[in-house]
Formats: sequence, C-alpha cells, structure tokens
Amino acid sequence: MSSQVRLRLLPSARCLFDEPLQLKVSGLRPRQEVALKARSSDDKGAVFSSSATYKADGGGEIDLDRDPSLSGSYVGVEPNGLLWSMRADTLHRRFQKTSSLNPHVVKFSVHEVEVEGEGRLLTEVVNERCLLADGVSRRPVKEGNIRGVLFTPPGRGPFPAVLDLYTFGGGLSEKRAALLASRGFVVLTVALYGHDDMPKNVREVHLDYFEEAIRFLKKQDKVGSKGVGLTSLSKSGDLALSAASYLPHVDATVWINGCSANTALPLYYKKKRILPALQFDASRVIPTESGAVIVKYGMHDPVAEENKATLVPIEKATGRFLFAAAEDDLNWDSKAYMDEMVERLKRHGKENFESVSYPDAGHYLEPPYGPYCPSSFHGVVGKSVVWGGKAGPHATAEVHLWKKIQEFFSEHLSCADSLPKSKL
Repeated sequence: MSSQVRLRLLPSARCLFDEPLQLKVSGLRPRQEVALKARSSDDKGAVFSSSATYKADGGGEIDLDRDPSLSGSYVGVEPNGLLWSMRADTLHRRFQKTSSLNPHVVKFSVHEVEVEGEGRLLTEVVNERCLLADGVSRRPVKEGNIRGVLFTPPGRGPFPAVLDLYTFGGGLSEKRAALLASRGFVVLTVALYGHDDMPKNVREVHLDYFEEAIRFLKKQDKVGSKGVGLTSLSKSGDLALSAASYLPHVDATVWINGCSANTALPLYYKKKRILPALQFDASRVIPTESGAVIVKYGMHDPVAEENKATLVPIEKATGRFLFAAAEDDLNWDSKAYMDEMVERLKRHGKENFESVSYPDAGHYLEPPYGPYCPSSFHGVVGKSVVWGGKAGPHATAEVHLWKKIQEFFSEHLSCADSLPKSKL
C-alpha cells in the first residue's frame, strides 16, 4: 500500500446502516485515475462488491460528493454509489442482513488502474454500518402466540409504537425494525411462520395473531402513542391493510409494494373466514434469459367481478395510510393496486391517505444504502424471480421513502407527553 494515499469516511467510519457517507481520497498524483472498490458479505455468507473509476483533481484529491465516476458499477456523481451498486458474486442472490446484533461491514479500497487485472492496492478502510444505535435495547419475544423481537430506544420516552410486518416469509428480519427503533420508535417485528416453534407451512392466516401483537406492543412501559403504526412490504402489505381495516388501535399504516386484495391464503378472524384469497395463475409467468421469471402478471385481477370479495375493505379503516409503489415492480402490479385503493377511498369520501410512486424503482424498497437486488429466489414461487427497477433510481427512492415513513409515523403516532414543554 502507498503511505501517501489516504481514504477518509466522513463523518465517521462507524455509522448507522441508513446513514450516508462522504468518501474522500487524498495523496494521489494530479489527474491520476484510480479504482475505488467496496466489498462486503451478508448474514448468509454471500459476497457483494462494486467498483468505479475516478480521476483525481489537480491537487491529487477525489471527493465522491463532487466528482463523477467515469466507469464501473455506476457513472456520474453518486456519493454513495459504491454501497447501493454492490452486486453478489453469484446470480440471483439478495443481500440478507436479518440479525441486528452485528454491523454490516464494508471494506472500501483504492487501487491503481491497470488494463488487465486488479491494480496495486493503495489504501483501504473499513466501514461498520450498525443496525442498532447506542442504547437501543433488543429483546426476543416469546409470549402467547407471538414470536418476534422488541426494540426499544434509550431514554424515558414515551415513544410511538410500530408493528413491523416485514414480509410474508419464514423467520425474522430485524433490519428495518432495529433502524426504526434507532430513530425513536418502539418497534416489534414478528415472524408469520417458520420461526422457532411456529409451523413451517401455513394454509390460512389469522388476524388474531396481529391483534395479540398490537396488545403486547401497547402495554410496553415506554409506549406513549394511543394507537400503533404498521409497516409492511409485499404480501404483508395486504395483511397490514386488513389489520387496519378490522382491528382497533391501528392509527397509521405503511403499505409498500403489495396488493389491494387478500392474496395467496384465506384470512380468518375469531375463527371465521373474513376474506377469501386472490389466486395466482402460474401459466402467466414470463421466463427471462437470466433464468429468473417475471411473476407480475400472474395474479388474478382483484377488481374483476368474480374476485371483488378478496378486496380488503380499507374504506372501513379509521387510521391513516401511506401507500408507496415502485412503478417498475415486477413482482406485483403495485402501482395499479395503489391507484385502485386511492380511487376507492376517494369514492367513499375518505381523505385519510397519502401516496407516492417511484419510476424505475423495483420491488424491494428497504432502508437505504444496501445493495440493490435485481433478482433472487422466491420461496413461495419456488424459483428465482425478477424484482424490477434500475439500481440508481431504486436507491434514490429508498432514501426518499425511508425519510417519509419516519415523518408519517411521527405525525400520526404523536405522543403528547413527549412534546417539548413551553417555557412561557
């Protein structure tokens, strides 16, 4: 390595996962071209990497906030492009950071540019991207039927409460819940099946489980909001809609890239079936050259007369909704489902919603600065699927949506006791 070249990560080499970085290189020759690289691995051991070529200024410095990438994983001025453009070393792998206990470790490095092969390493530095802010507590929950993890911010509170229904998959994903807690919310993330002693396969979903989780969350000492918020993604989107429509104490619901109807499995409440399942037609799946398939057009039309019974009656909900749809989602026709819900609420004279859509974004809209995923294995479909979107616009959408989610919950889950007291 060169003793003169220095790579700095500002404001610190240790930060939260959802925080941007400023990368600066100094000590290069004037106008020298170098390759900046990022490399990491996820909780499953998959390796992700990115690379971009930059040219130093007359003083031998590079500032990613100012200077454009000339070639590589992305081009142009993209201050955090090395993070979101990382790709797995194998096809159809999605970045999985399911546990919050260990930081996401990214190694940034600077290399000389060579015509063939990797150039000489000039310098490197490690970035620890934590999911838990200092003082946030993490407590596994196994109470009654609930299987999950509770995250609580430091301090006396009171704090708003959020139930995180990440996706309808086995096991738990703690990333979003831990980061929301790091931003000042008490968050319970729950498994829906396949975790701990829960059934590995389910044939029906019971809303009573979510009602039990809401009650558990509301009774926590530091919770100050009268109701709770729900956040969801994909299949869990229609479950969140149903909870908001049928259950009390749901004051704010975030729906991300889901369906407006109950999908896949019938929904029960108090041992009675309340919604049948919208079905999927496997013959409509579209194969691609990569080996992954496009499933967007496989779901039956929820507004067709024969399927209207599957629509979630969101017009009955008393809480607020934030709908977020990626316009290039290739897993669901999310934008069309969102538009249908907006029009239906308007027809019922409702104004308890806001909506946002993102051109060129794909299905997995998550907390920002993680690797973009173009395709990966889908457990329900049983094969790899294409998620849609373009890496750059998708990354921009994640930054915008993450901020909007926090603002939405802060506004509609306010805790009166936690508001600043007037000194007058």
